[in-house]
Amino acid sequence: MTLPLPSDDALAHSRRVGDHIAGRIAAAGGWLSFANYMAEVLHAPGLGYYAAGARKFGSAGDFVTAPEMTPLFARALAVQVDEVLAASAPIMLEVGAGSGRLAADLLTAMGENGTLPERYLILDLSADLRERQWRTLAAAVPDFLPRVAWIDRLPERFSGLVVGNELLDAFPVHVVTWRQGAAWERGIVAAEGGLAWEERPATGRLAGRAQALAQEMGWEDGYQSEIGLAAEAWVAAWGEILDAGSILLLDYGFPRREFYHPQRTGGTLMCHYRHHAHGDPLWLPGLQDITAHVDFTAVALAAHEAGLEIQGYATQGQFLLNCGILDQLARLPADTPDYIRGAGAVNKLVLPHEMGELFKVIAFGRGSGEALRGFAQGDRSGRL
Repeated sequence: MTLPLPSDDALAHSRRVGDHIAGRIAAAGGWLSFANYMAEVLHAPGLGYYAAGARKFGSAGDFVTAPEMTPLFARALAVQVDEVLAASAPIMLEVGAGSGRLAADLLTAMGENGTLPERYLILDLSADLRERQWRTLAAAVPDFLPRVAWIDRLPERFSGLVVGNELLDAFPVHVVTWRQGAAWERGIVAAEGGLAWEERPATGRLAGRAQALAQEMGWEDGYQSEIGLAAEAWVAAWGEILDAGSILLLDYGFPRREFYHPQRTGGTLMCHYRHHAHGDPLWLPGLQDITAHVDFTAVALAAHEAGLEIQGYATQGQFLLNCGILDQLARLPADTPDYIRGAGAVNKLVLPHEMGELFKVIAFGRGSGEALRGFAQGDRSGRL
C-alpha cells in the first residue's frame, strides 16, 4: 500500500519521536517492549500521537469515530445515559473525549430532554485535545460549559456514568508469539536506519497469562497476538472507585474465542494514517494511530474479579437500536439533506457489515437493578 506523504514538518516531528524512542530503548538496556513503545509513540508528552498537535479525528484527520459521523449517535446514547444517571447520581465522566464532539452532542440531547448532569467530567491527558474539546463545547453548548470540568486522573470515589468510546483499543498491548511451548514477547530495538523487532522470552505476569492462553486455545507454533494487560488493569481499578452506576465502553473487538481464533495468526494490531489502515507500527512513529482490537472476555473477567457486575454486552448495532436510534432518525424531516445524511450514518453505525457487528458495547458497574435498556434485546453476555 502506498501511504500519503507527510509534510516536511511532520517528518521532522517523527524524527524527534524516533530520537525519543531511541533514548528510551537505550535506557531500557537496548530492548523496549512493544507495550512501552506503543505508550510512548501515542502518549509521550509533547511528542506522542495523541499529545502533539496534528489533526486526528474527522475527514481531515486519520480516522472517523461514531460521534463525528452524526449527532444521532449521541442522541441514542443519551437514552442510556439518562437511565443510569437517574438510578445512581447525576454525574458523568467521559474518558478520552477526542474532539469533544460526543460531549457536545450528549449535552445538547440531555439539555433538550431536561436531564442535564450536574457535572460532566472529562479525563484526557493531552493538552492539545483538551483545548480542542473546550473549543468544540464553547461553540456548540456555551451555556453548559459551567457544568464541564477536566480532570487529570481517575477520581478516588465515583457514582454516575463513565463512558469511553474507542478508548480501550488505544491502551498499550503486549505482542506475544507462541513457539515450541514457550511465549516470546516482541519488542523494539534500535537498528541501522530506524527501528526493528526483536523477541525475548516473556516474563512475569505476561508469561503466566500467555501460557494459560496457549493451553486454553491450543494454537500451533508461530501464533502471534496481543495481550492487553493495561486495559484490564484500568477496568479493575474501578472496583475500588465505583460506588454506584455504570462504566459503558464502546469499541471494536471480540469475545476471547473469536479474538484468539486459530485462523487469526497475526493478531489484530492496526495503524491508521490519513484514512489508510496498515500493519506497520514502526512506520514514522508519532504520525499514526496504533490500535488493537479488544478482548472483551478479558475486560469482563477483570471487572468481575474487581467485584463489579456485568450489566450487558451487545453489538453496537443492537445497542443503538435498543436505545431508539431509528426513532431519533425519524424525527428529522424526510427527504431533506439532514435526513439523507443521518440515514447514511445510521446505516453505517448499525448494519452488521459496517460498524454494527464489529463494534461492541459492554457495561459493568454496581447497583444496576433492572437490565439496562441498551441490552434489553440481543444481550450476548453469555458468549463472553
